[in-house]
Amino acid sequence: MKVQQLHSWQITIAEAQQIQRELASQVSQRNEVTNARFIAGLDISAPNSTGLARAATVVLSYPKLEIAEVKIAEDKLNLPYIPGLLSFREAPLVLAACQKLSTNPDLILVDGQGIAHPRRFGLASHLGLLLDTPTIGCAKSRLCGRHEPPTVEAGAYAELVDNDEIIGVALRTKDDVNPVYVSIGHKIDLPAAIRWVLACCRGYRLPEPCRLAHLAAGGSSITPHHSCQQRLFT
Repeated sequence: MKVQQLHSWQITIAEAQQIQRELASQVSQRNEVTNARFIAGLDISAPNSTGLARAATVVLSYPKLEIAEVKIAEDKLNLPYIPGLLSFREAPLVLAACQKLSTNPDLILVDGQGIAHPRRFGLASHLGLLLDTPTIGCAKSRLCGRHEPPTVEAGAYAELVDNDEIIGVALRTKDDVNPVYVSIGHKIDLPAAIRWVLACCRGYRLPEPCRLAHLAAGGSSITPHHSCQQRLFT
């Protein structure tokens, strides 16, 4: 995959926040995903005892969700964790994994926020612009906004609202499990984001691209529900 160079990574906190404000206006909330042949999941591990973090991108065919490609990148992260600036800490390593791909996914599910972010520019939105690819934020926890509890059945959701703006949903992906937080990343609208996340679920809380990326980033061997003849690890 090709990465667009939209800004420097050697910046101050104030500069990073300003970049978020400026690039947030470039996020497209219009759905451009009509037919996805390949869907990717992106995730990154916390640094280990030696300071190395591990980013993983897992590309699955759709609708069978068979593994097409898995790529890994390992390196030290240049920034500490700063609330609201996670993408500046994690994106460079995630992008390094994406650049190894020979398959260009039609849609990317990111373990992180899209516009469900104080400046409406979380990791999924940042990666969507840098990769010029439709992205969905599918986070395990809430960063901002409030919502009512969704009902307990899979597919139920409650709108996530911040300053009277709908920024995403708390989506129940499995009966009686905690919801995930789905938001627009880039080049998609919220109803389509919800549909795609649910379409990628296979009985787990996380949609399969995110679940497998999480396992790969953690160093686990991934085993999809649908076996495939070839698995590519780098």
